[in-house]
Formats: sequence, structure tokens, C-alpha cells
Amino acid sequence: AEIAELRGKIDRLGHVNLDAISEQEELEEREGFLTTQRDDLEESRRQLEQLIGRLNRESQARFLKAFEEIRKHFQELYRRLFGGGKADILLEDEDDVLESGIEVVARPPGKELQRISLLSGGEKALTAIALVFAIFLTNPSPICVLDEVDAPLDDANVHRFCDMLDDMSAATDTRFLIITHHPYTMARMDRLFGVTMGE
Repeated sequence: AEIAELRGKIDRLGHVNLDAISEQEELEEREGFLTTQRDDLEESRRQLEQLIGRLNRESQARFLKAFEEIRKHFQELYRRLFGGGKADILLEDEDDVLESGIEVVARPPGKELQRISLLSGGEKALTAIALVFAIFLTNPSPICVLDEVDAPLDDANVHRFCDMLDDMSAATDTRFLIITHHPYTMARMDRLFGVTMGE
């Protein structure tokens, strides 16, 4: 009875896999390879996270430095273009500088401080010119193309705009190419190229 019981247990075990030992070795080798790959990936991820953190810190420091310089130039140029007043650029979220929006606020002479969207067309144009020139003073480029930026300006503001162009040309090595219909702007330029179009 005992022999029969043991034989029954052996039968229930099924056929013996003679290749089981070599298969186990292959599986252990495969597991070791995959574990090494996983460890390499985790180490690479850790290094990438460190690199991203370092780049974010450096980007934030550079951005803040450039932002403060642009801000200072913008405040000066705004007062100059408007003959007074006050303007500023502000970060909407100072805790997350790299993802923050930037708000432009301006107060032309004799008006209350307000968002740029509430200004008139000429005031918006002059504010935008002050901001563009502030960026240029921070990081000048060899050429700047201005297309009809003086169109919404009245004559007094066009005079201030042209004075600023003269100063910007002298302060930087930038060449300004201006597309305009304004007679005073054309009269103030070093060279004039006329373009006509057929009917």
C-alpha cells in the first residue's frame, strides 16, 4: 500500500524535465542581465534628474539676472519715451520663475497705473517699443527690423521715438531697418529706400 501510494505521488509529479537545471541557469543569467539593465536605467534617471535640477537652477539664475536688467532698462526707456510716467514688468509667480507669466504695467504721465491692455493704441505701441529696446540693450543683435511701429504714434511721440533710435544706434552696433510711411521718420533716417507698388 505504501509502495502504491508513493508511486501515485511520483505519477502525479509528472515527467521529470532533465533540462531544468540548464534552464534555471539561463533564467538566473537572464535575471542578472535584466537586474543590471534596471540598475543602469535607475542610475541614468538619477543622473538626468540631477542634471535637470542643475539646469533649472542655472536657467533660473540667468533668467532673473536678465529680467532685472531688462526691467531696469524698460523703466528708464519708458520714462524717456513718454516724457515721464512709470512702467514696470512683474513676474506673475515668483515661486516658479521658469513657468511664470510676465505682466506689464504702465502709468503714462497724468494717468493711473494700469495694465497694458487698458492703454490707448499709441500708448501700447510706445510701451512695446520701450520693452523691445530694453531687451535690445540687454542683449543687442546686429540687425533689427521694425515694421510700421510708428504708425499709431502722434508727431510728438514719433520725434521721441526717432531720438531713441539715434541713441540706440550709437549705444549698440545694431543696424535698424525701419519700414514706415511717416514723413518725419523717413526724414530722420541715414538712408532711404523708396518702394512703390503698381495699382
